[in-house]
This record gives sequence, C-alpha cells and structure tokens, in this order.
Amino acid sequence: MKDLLPYFKWPVGFTVIGLILSFWLGWQSTGHLGGALSFLMIGAVLAVLEISLSFDNAIVNANKLKDMTPEWQHRFLTWGILIAVFGMRIVFPLLVVVIAARIGPIEALILAAREPQDYAHIMEGAHLSISAFGGTFLMMVALSYFMDEEKEVDWVKALESRLRDWSEIRGIEVALVLAVAVGFTVSLPAGQGAEFLFASVCGLLTFLAVELVGHVLDASEQSRSTAATGGLGAFLYLEVLDASFSFDGVIGAFALTQNLFLIAIGLGIGAFYVRSMTLMLVERKTLAQFRYLEHGAFYSVLVLSIIMFAQSLTHVPEVVTGLLGACLIGLSLLASIRHERRAEGNG
Repeated sequence: MKDLLPYFKWPVGFTVIGLILSFWLGWQSTGHLGGALSFLMIGAVLAVLEISLSFDNAIVNANKLKDMTPEWQHRFLTWGILIAVFGMRIVFPLLVVVIAARIGPIEALILAAREPQDYAHIMEGAHLSISAFGGTFLMMVALSYFMDEEKEVDWVKALESRLRDWSEIRGIEVALVLAVAVGFTVSLPAGQGAEFLFASVCGLLTFLAVELVGHVLDASEQSRSTAATGGLGAFLYLEVLDASFSFDGVIGAFALTQNLFLIAIGLGIGAFYVRSMTLMLVERKTLAQFRYLEHGAFYSVLVLSIIMFAQSLTHVPEVVTGLLGACLIGLSLLASIRHERRAEGNG
C-alpha cells in the first residue's frame, strides 16, 4: 500500500481543499451550518460519482499514454488536469448555456451565480445534443479498439475475433455508429430527431477530425525525430476523449445540485483521482500485468456510449452507469488473474 501513496498525494490534498471550499460555498450561499454541511456532503458525493464513472477513462487513457514520449506524458498529466478541471467542469457548462440561451459568457456566469435553477434548466435542455455527441464519439472510440487488424489478444473471443474480421471492410465502424444513431433518431419526435442526428454527425466528424489531426501532427513529429511517438496528436485525442467521458458526469451532477461552482469542485476532485490512476497504471505497467483489463474498459466505454444514446429516450441513473462499468472492469480483472495463474501453472 505504501508504494501507492505517492500517486494519490495531490488528489488527497485537493480533496481537503475542495471539501473546505464546498463547506465555505454552502455557508456563503445559505448562511447557516446546515446548508454548509449539505454542500459539503454533495461535494463529496460528486467526487465519488466522478471517480466511479471515470475509472474506465483512466484505463483507456493509460492505454494511449503508455505509447507517448515522457515529455508528452508529463504535459498530459499537468496541462491536461488544468483542461479537465477548468475546461470541462467550468468552461464547458458555461459554453453550453452561452450557445443554448444565446447570451454572453459573463451573463452565463452571472446566471449560474444568481439563478442556478434557470441555469440548470438550460443545461437540461441541451442534454439531447450532448448525449448524441458524446455517445457517438465514445462508440467510435470503442469500435476502433475492437475493429483493429493488429489487435492480437481477445477476451470474449467469439465476438472480438468477428469484429476484427470485419475491420477489413472500409468504414465499417462509421456505418455501424451511423446505423445506431439513425435508429435512435427515428424513435424521437421529428424536431428532437433532427437535433439528435445533427449532434451525432458532429460527434462523428469530431472523432474523424481528431484522428486526422493526430495522424498529421504525429507524422510531422516522427519526421523530425524517429524516436518521437504519441505527441501533440495523441494529446489532443486524449483531451477530446476525456471531454466525452465528462459529458455524462457534468449533466448528471445537475440532478444533485444546480450550483455550478459546487459541481466544478466535486467533479474537479474526481478528475485529480482519475489522473493519478492513469499515472499509476502507466508507471506500474498494470495493463501489461492484467491481460484483459483494457478490454473491460473498452467494453465499458461501449456500454456508456449506448447509455448516452438511451438517455435521449429515458433517464438512466448514474449509479447504473457506474455499476455496469465497474462490473465489466471487475470481470476483466478476474479473467486476467485466472489467465496469469493458468500460465504460471503451465510454466
């Protein structure tokens, strides 16, 4: 246990600061101890929610991060945390309200501070587009992992070997994701269906654009230095991926509180733990030790993408999302341990 403590030194410190800020914010907002304690509890619950929803995010990040140069690993784990905490937990909700309500960013910030219920109502109104965009992007991430000709290890062999065979068909991932998006589109009322499909196409185009930009940037770095791999392109990919994972948590947080600043504190605490888990997985080479762990994470990503699509039709509690992801990762971990034991027995 002691060798794990250095990884969580900063998250624990930020947890203490964040909970103190939550208590202070509650006191300033309500003026009494009960309100302050309520804010403190909600802040803690939001942090736990973010961690439970984002463990698969840490594994997927580590899968990409392990191939990046130490310099870019450091940049992702420093600059990336600033983008994750301040960008996705503060700027993103503000940007949604700016676009949806057609007001300026300062007005949106004032609205969040003075009229949190109106602010939350606007965020809920944008939920359909956010679910479509995030669901499409994450489904492309998951299918791109399973439909890879170079993928050699299978966990659910019957399914994964078939998906790998399909990878020979050009554009099959795009076709499958569009088919799912169209299926949900026709299930929605006409106005909502058009909004959903447009957001899905934007999510698909964003994934393809990030892939293209990443390929061009990394190829450019490779031409300057044959040792350069996983540079700016991989960094951008991870940031967009992290943003897509965050959509569900940010929207779900408004079910617990309408206070934007409390949401930013609670989810920011969780983001620090996700970054530390990512670093631990990379440095301790956990993915290499547990053969099927990343498979479980990508199955979790696929399930999350389907849940985000399903949110357009019905509400799916965040606890269900978290439990499904945890179960898939837990099962992959157990399968990895069993595989290691069999390998040692045969050896």
